[in-house]
Amino acid sequence: MFKKPKYSRKRKRKGNRFLFCLSSTFLHSNIQISARLHYSLQFPLFIPSLFRLVNPIVILFIVVIRRRRTREETMCGIFAYLNYNVNRDRRYILEVLFNGLRRLEYRGYDSAGISIDSSDLTSLPQIHHSISAKSLPPLVFRQEGNIDSLVKSVNEEVSATDLSLEESFYVHAGIAHTRWATHGEPAPRNSHPQSSGAGNDFVVVHNGVVTNYEVLKATLVRHGFTFESETDTEVIPKLAKYVFDQANEGEGDHSVTFTQVVIEVMRHLEGAYALVFKSPHYPNELIACKRGSPLLLGVKDLAEDLSNGTSFHDLKFLTKSEQPKELFFSSDAQALVEHTKKVLVIEDGEVVHIKDGGVSIFKFDNDKTRANGTLPRSESVQRALSVLEMEVEQINKGHYEHYMQKEIHEQPESLTTTMRGRLIRGDSCKAKSVLLGGLKDHLKTIRRSRRLVFIGCGTSYNAALAARPILEELSGVPVTMEIASDLLDRQGPIYREDTAFFVSQSGETADTLNALEYALENGALCVGITNTVGSAISRNTHCGVHINAGCEIGVASTKAYTSQIVVMAMIALVIGDDTISSQGRREAIIDGLFDLPNKVREVLKLDQEMKDLAKLLVSEQSLLVFGRGYNYATALEGALKVKEVSLMHSEGILAGEMKHGPLALVDENLPIVVIATRDACFTKQQSVIQQLHARKGRLIVMCSKGDGSLVCPGDSCRVIEVPQVEDCLQPVINVVPLQLLAYHLTVLRGYNVDQPRNLAKSVTTQ
Repeated sequence: MFKKPKYSRKRKRKGNRFLFCLSSTFLHSNIQISARLHYSLQFPLFIPSLFRLVNPIVILFIVVIRRRRTREETMCGIFAYLNYNVNRDRRYILEVLFNGLRRLEYRGYDSAGISIDSSDLTSLPQIHHSISAKSLPPLVFRQEGNIDSLVKSVNEEVSATDLSLEESFYVHAGIAHTRWATHGEPAPRNSHPQSSGAGNDFVVVHNGVVTNYEVLKATLVRHGFTFESETDTEVIPKLAKYVFDQANEGEGDHSVTFTQVVIEVMRHLEGAYALVFKSPHYPNELIACKRGSPLLLGVKDLAEDLSNGTSFHDLKFLTKSEQPKELFFSSDAQALVEHTKKVLVIEDGEVVHIKDGGVSIFKFDNDKTRANGTLPRSESVQRALSVLEMEVEQINKGHYEHYMQKEIHEQPESLTTTMRGRLIRGDSCKAKSVLLGGLKDHLKTIRRSRRLVFIGCGTSYNAALAARPILEELSGVPVTMEIASDLLDRQGPIYREDTAFFVSQSGETADTLNALEYALENGALCVGITNTVGSAISRNTHCGVHINAGCEIGVASTKAYTSQIVVMAMIALVIGDDTISSQGRREAIIDGLFDLPNKVREVLKLDQEMKDLAKLLVSEQSLLVFGRGYNYATALEGALKVKEVSLMHSEGILAGEMKHGPLALVDENLPIVVIATRDACFTKQQSVIQQLHARKGRLIVMCSKGDGSLVCPGDSCRVIEVPQVEDCLQPVINVVPLQLLAYHLTVLRGYNVDQPRNLAKSVTTQ
């Protein structure tokens, strides 16, 4: 579906950074400059026609030209619903919007809002009846807090007015939003949808950050606009109104299309964003556009449903027709799957316009300028719908109380799915092997690399760290680990002889995407490892592997982590497949992979034991986790899980560093987890346990089955026994009890398991 970037070892020339300074002194107080937009320029540059200057002023512009575009986004949620030629009452429309927002709650938010139509002259059974006047201003509801607070607020406002929830619409467009505060505190005035002002001529929901909003805001203030919020988003609807008013000056309404207005707005925005626009000037229409932030279109043809699901055709679904249908915009497929599986992943620079039951897609061209004083028109493009490989059951909790609990217990199935079709058992004629179709065309290049550089953040970084030893062992190539933000801060060297692996559950992590752009500019082969088909990382890397862990809704990643480790172990097997000397080792690992889901089922039986342990630790303020070798990453990940959901301070420590500072913390009160399963570091971990015990440490030791008496003589500590597997797969087993411990600690401490304080599922802000 997506066109992959072509890979070449040729080095790309780096662009130099430089400063461009422009000063201008105006010595006359009565200078009046035309207010009409100069469409051939972009707002971030100095546009004289946008300023009315009444006092002497010296303007100094410092424009920093950078080698890469910085992605700065917020993890907000967008949902929009348009019903066409199908009768829906206002109550139903509100419920669809509210449920859409509930499906996006896991992304993290602190306020929410919606916009729907008031009584609309155009929503008549004769849906094509032409009415020249614009519809009544849309209604906007915004509220701080969770979705239930918004629902309560809307119901109270409806009760206080004569607005009827039973009023029906044959065509209606509604938009909704969950906001993660970046500019301005959580408050109704800062929530979305943001409006152009009185009359709500344009209302917008926005995921992302407009980096040049201060310049835009100052300009719009000079033109008489007043701002009510502290957000960067408010400049967008006000800019849309300005563009609309200027384009229609003296020409009457509707001389400019909705698409032209939105494209002109895009021309002046910097940053990363996904936007959905609604306007009474263009009733029953919605427009979406994006640059960086994820956004999908969902299409549900009700006529097809009535005809027992006949096969669909892209053209029929996206062109204008009289068929009743429902159309959706969403930041995430999880809000769409209960309505439809037919989706379009909107690409960067695309503008998607829903009108008269049809969908038009335009490509934003920043170089196209005004012609004869009118806004430029963009040519439409053809795109194909795809089918979501997701079931509604995947986004429901089932019999579990929380998503995190469900996803921990789903790991045997998610690991099976990750490996399905990729492991070859072998026979007397063929050796056991691994097949990764996404890498096969680049394996020779990867094997000849100077380095393998693994880049990620948080849990994804820990997964790569867990796989590093086996990657080094089987590939024979040095493996370097990089936290994406640190790589960018240092501008660390990336060479064209390197292969860079970008690990991200969502495929949209801002720092990882910036690191990807940096590596591409330096000529490295870029490989994506992600759980999300169609994500930015999967589209922009040269090749990659999807982990296929299934939908993960809990903010704390569990099953995606274990699937990432398995995928990277399989990558190590594929890279080292041409080495005869390691064949026995590779076959042992493959056998271990086949049996791994059963071993995870076995370790999940420790659930009650971990709950009992959590009861003993629930009042503690801190927890240390010691690991080394393959399980240093397990210590980091276990500590991360505890801190991010139970809000207990926890720290993963490399056991080899114990005497270099951490030993000073040890006393009889501080709980300490030591991971000491059977591997090359087992005897060293036994020594660590002895030293901690000698200092009266309060020990909790994780060991292989049957080793309890070896690691804790005389019942001096609490033991967690886990099944033993191949050493490179042991981190998958060992992390599960720590996931369960973090879960039960959170429940016992009374915190929100699936939406931890201050955290979002995918970190798309720097």
